[in-house]
Amino acid sequence: MTDWLAQAIRKIEADFNRSSDTHLISLPLPALPQIQLYFKDESTHPTGSLKHRLARSLFLYGLCNGWIRHDTTIIEASSGSTAVSEAYFARLLGLPFIAVMPKSTSQEKIKAIEFYGGRCHLVDDPASIYAESKRLATELNGHYMDQFTYAERATDWRGNNNIADTIFQQMAFEPNPIPEWIVCGAGTGGTSATFGRYVRYQKLHTKVCVVDPENSVFYDSFHSGRHDHVCEGGSGVEGIGRPRVEPSFIPTVIDHVIRVPNAASYAAIHFLEEVLGRKCGGSTGTNFYGVCELISGMLRAGQHGSVVTLICDDGNRYLGSYFDRQWLADNGFAVDGWISRYRRFFTEGHW
Repeated sequence: MTDWLAQAIRKIEADFNRSSDTHLISLPLPALPQIQLYFKDESTHPTGSLKHRLARSLFLYGLCNGWIRHDTTIIEASSGSTAVSEAYFARLLGLPFIAVMPKSTSQEKIKAIEFYGGRCHLVDDPASIYAESKRLATELNGHYMDQFTYAERATDWRGNNNIADTIFQQMAFEPNPIPEWIVCGAGTGGTSATFGRYVRYQKLHTKVCVVDPENSVFYDSFHSGRHDHVCEGGSGVEGIGRPRVEPSFIPTVIDHVIRVPNAASYAAIHFLEEVLGRKCGGSTGTNFYGVCELISGMLRAGQHGSVVTLICDDGNRYLGSYFDRQWLADNGFAVDGWISRYRRFFTEGHW
């Protein structure tokens, strides 16, 4: 092992050692005392999102595989949050970083990448980010991180303080410490793979549900059993949903997939601001729609228990879009009816 490699790994481990784990927030449901709902708040990572965990793992994976050296330019295909986190770790190691992203990526995320010293390479077609990232890596003799392939294998899913492990530790003293459901979105598919493998390895009855926004292929792929589904354009919810079935998406460790209307996702974060007192990103809204669907099913079946989902990132990254009433109106998203539906579910238990 070279001195640079040893120091690079030490710097990443020191960064991890400086960080405490993220909070698990309880949201009591006034109309449903038999159900406990929890949010794992991943927005409190140093780079503000769930992807901080992934970026750390991908850098360690690349370093230990010999793919990243002292002079390597790091390239990533990303819709935003992974690139923000990877820019942070690239700066930590003194490496150049280029994010290949759709032009529709929020300005807040672009500014965050640039804040950490990264450069944004914007493309018109979201489906072209993969090929363009490979091209840049070849041209610059750099390393394409390829989160969509390596996300599910770079994280130790058996434990070692991964997101699943920490959730179950934090749930230990709750009324129903083993959740009936864990709900998350899929971008790479790495998070759902971690949850699904972990609960099987620990021999737990918890089920994993993936929520998928409009114009994404994971719902169709899961229900058809086919891996060749494709679509054009972005999903409309940054960070989740993909135009192709990513290599890191492992359907066999997932129990259920729910398709979520984008208007319902946007409305949910407006409602969650009322009851959580904080702004959450769009993918958290997608999660919450899935939570409501699953809790409604639990009620019909006469079940009680707990449900856990994620606050994936900070909603302040979306002030010019999902939280902007004019943006919603201009793009044809009517959210008020959905907000009323969430309020009714919260106060009356009717979905």
